[in-house]
Amino acid sequence: MSEARAPQVVVLAGGVGGAKFAYGLMKALPDPRALTVIVNVGDDFEHWGLKICPDLDTVCYTLAEMENPETGWGRRGESWRVLAEVERLGGPAWFRIGDLDLATHLQRTMRLRKGEPLSAVVADFCRAWGVAARVLPVTDDPVPTWVLTEEGALPFQTYFVQRGWRPRVRGFRFHRAAEARPALGVLEAIRIANVVFVAPSNPFISIDPILAIPHVRSALGGKTVIAVSPIVGGQALKGPAAKMFRELGWEPSAIAVAHHYRGLATHLVIDRRDAAQAEAAASALGGEVWVADTVMSTPARRVAFAADLLRRWHQAKGPSEA
Repeated sequence: MSEARAPQVVVLAGGVGGAKFAYGLMKALPDPRALTVIVNVGDDFEHWGLKICPDLDTVCYTLAEMENPETGWGRRGESWRVLAEVERLGGPAWFRIGDLDLATHLQRTMRLRKGEPLSAVVADFCRAWGVAARVLPVTDDPVPTWVLTEEGALPFQTYFVQRGWRPRVRGFRFHRAAEARPALGVLEAIRIANVVFVAPSNPFISIDPILAIPHVRSALGGKTVIAVSPIVGGQALKGPAAKMFRELGWEPSAIAVAHHYRGLATHLVIDRRDAAQAEAAASALGGEVWVADTVMSTPARRVAFAADLLRRWHQAKGPSEA
């Protein structure tokens, strides 16, 4: 690796876990501009006539240090006057949009209706919020995730928020993904990356929708791809990942995550609580397993974890990655 050029790092991310991990990488890298975060858009939907992009907003707010520290999503210091008034007038209030958050949705929707691509809007928002890392939606095209359940196919936010992810899962459909195009910069970022991380996001509803966009998975071929398990001690720290594994016939574990990422990841990072599964997980992955403290309970731990992984990668990398 040339000393004049910082290592180029890509992370595939979605949701709170992905946002926390991306934050750690941004702070741990010598130059945060060397980081590109490619974000899931399968959970985007229209609500109140506005374009809502929950994963993108969670990532951007977190990188800007504006996220709500209690929920991990939404804005800190938020107020809820608009939501309360919408509910009083008989409108839908099941999806919680705060007043500061509303400004993001309003401005994004206006610009999209003028024909601007989502990636350009996100780039401008990040500049306004002081985010040094590059944040890219995986595609500018709408590719809504549908969750196939025992009650039928449900739009993602209906399943996830309105129904509280209670229906049993049978599978997933990424609508129109096959016709979508990667957003400008996505494939190039992967091409020049020295290393790609897969954040500890839900594999089914955060990472798989990214990989469903044409050419993204193939672009990762030949790369060092380091995935972080979202399952710790048989549980997901947040969200329905463990429940989904179970309903799809897998006992939630580091081994199940390894099976899911076989053929994609060259390395899997699992928590120390799952260290006894390391050998079986490596066999399931067909790659290397690292054991680490993966729980990012504070901003300092996010940075320490990311720095640890970057250090391990740097020590292990081959000449082609230098």
